[in-house]
Amino acid sequence: MDNRPIGVFDSGIGGLTVLKELIRGLPNENIVYFGDTARVPYGTRSRDIIIKYTFQSIRFLLSKNIKALVIACNTASAIAMPEVKRHFLLPVIGVIGPGAAAAVSANRNGRIGVIGTPATIESGAYKDAIEKVDGSKEIISNSCPLFVPLVEEGWSETEVASIVAREYLKPVLSKNVDTLVMGCTHYPLLKKVVGDIAGNKVTLIDPACETAKEFIKLLKGYNLAREDKGSPVYRYYVSDDPEKFVKVGARFLERKIDNIEKIDIEKY
Repeated sequence: MDNRPIGVFDSGIGGLTVLKELIRGLPNENIVYFGDTARVPYGTRSRDIIIKYTFQSIRFLLSKNIKALVIACNTASAIAMPEVKRHFLLPVIGVIGPGAAAAVSANRNGRIGVIGTPATIESGAYKDAIEKVDGSKEIISNSCPLFVPLVEEGWSETEVASIVAREYLKPVLSKNVDTLVMGCTHYPLLKKVVGDIAGNKVTLIDPACETAKEFIKLLKGYNLAREDKGSPVYRYYVSDDPEKFVKVGARFLERKIDNIEKIDIEKY
């Protein structure tokens, strides 16, 4: 039995879509979530800055005695994961590998689309991860920088979102992909809009769901699962604006957010 909490880290609010799936799949686990809301978005930052911010966030979570870590941020997973595995010894999973594996499994026609932040797309992380699973796949990628602000403004299912999504998806769908990876933790909130535009012949891959499934296996593999049936504790920390996090985050998590605290991430 290991009652220590799981750590979940994201550049902001989007990782709550991963947290939602973790809570669903691991209902007994205590969880500490950190959203780096003072420095979001990571998607437009340089590689060195993304690694620096990721390391600070992990050091903060380690101060909370976490037993394992989920990097619930596509950008941090894409850019910083190799360095994280070199510098930190705890079990860790990102969102890129599970999403890539699910995309290959779902794909039928050999063409996979990937959408994400500029940093995630430019890193080629999904392309590399997909090719590692199956090198025969053709990957068509496009960055969607306006998606994150649209989601955070609560405009996910508006006409504006549809117009923007249609433009972003055009170069991907024109290649007749039958599988589309939604490579940002904000994008599940755009699933209806993207799905309507892509059509029912395109399978949408939500890496948040796939990451939760893989993390459950990882916890069991390391014998770290909590067996105590007492009510789990969820604690939330942010680097700025907890009021906005509570308000916007409830849409992502689909539950009320309590137990939140603002911290000075620069100390770490």
